[in-house]
Amino acid sequence: MELRQLRYFLTVVEEANFTRAAARLHVAQPGVSAQVRQLERELGQRLLDRSGRTVTVTEAGAAVLPYARAALAAVEGMRQTADEFTGLLRGRVTIGVVSGSATGVFGVAELLADFHDDHPHVEIALTEDTSERMLAALRAGELDIALVGPPGETPPQGILWDIVVDEPLAAVVAEGDPLIAYAEGHAGHADADADPAPSDALTSPLPPVAVGETRPTAPGLPLAALAERPLISLPRGTGLRAALERACARAGFAPRVAFEAAAPDLVAQLAARGLGVAVFPASEAEVAELGLRALPFAEPVPRGRIALARRADGPQGPAAHAFLTRLQEALMPGAADASTSGAKGRDHKGS
Repeated sequence: MELRQLRYFLTVVEEANFTRAAARLHVAQPGVSAQVRQLERELGQRLLDRSGRTVTVTEAGAAVLPYARAALAAVEGMRQTADEFTGLLRGRVTIGVVSGSATGVFGVAELLADFHDDHPHVEIALTEDTSERMLAALRAGELDIALVGPPGETPPQGILWDIVVDEPLAAVVAEGDPLIAYAEGHAGHADADADPAPSDALTSPLPPVAVGETRPTAPGLPLAALAERPLISLPRGTGLRAALERACARAGFAPRVAFEAAAPDLVAQLAARGLGVAVFPASEAEVAELGLRALPFAEPVPRGRIALARRADGPQGPAAHAFLTRLQEALMPGAADASTSGAKGRDHKGS
């Protein structure tokens, strides 16, 4: 019995298909089939049922599966122990990043390249997805680490996260949009301690501040002013979209999202063409070159956040632990050992 036979057997079980298993193992499919059949001959039992559209384990296969996993885990443990004496790191790290952030100011490419230079024997897998799907993948063990937009104020069960970005959302509109005149007039009236009272919706009492929201000292655009406007936002499943929907619900209306885009740059470009009001973290300086205006919201101000998330029991394997530490040092200087924190990160729009 050889270790590669056990590895091939486990991979076929996980993929439920010989062809996919071969692709994952980077070997020819006939070789995988031959090695699994050899293992079955040596054990005197059929381990896999090949009669259906997908490959399944037989009763005997299910019985030996834990031993195969334990054998391979023991070998990996021996290799890692030996590597510690030479300072060599091996293994695999699976990382998820929220849609639109891979090319942002987090410098994901630079972090990955630097880590690979330091640990060339570590295999790194990177995926870009919505926060909702990545949190599910973390819980399922399909991801080790993920940069997500928190869908709520507290992590889901079994997940820990560190807040690395926490910044106010703004309404971003093209020059000449009526909201600009209204926001400026609203600010002027507020400075004069007068109520502009454009409508019942905009003059109704404000709800109390929720967790994750702040009351600015300067007047801003009431969120209710967006009730009848087409909005441009990131897709459902992203933290920024969840923050927008929560804020609108508190203001008494459901957002009318006319356009969705995963990349914040595209969201801004759609707003620049007058297709709606974009909602994302932005400053006047950031959007002025596109001919846009960023209008800060009135109290309570919705916020966009990014969190560095992982399972509560921590990433599995020394390679994933090492990369998590590298991320914490880069995104949260001085807080690499913290399990949760409210540290602010660098400005970023893609939550």
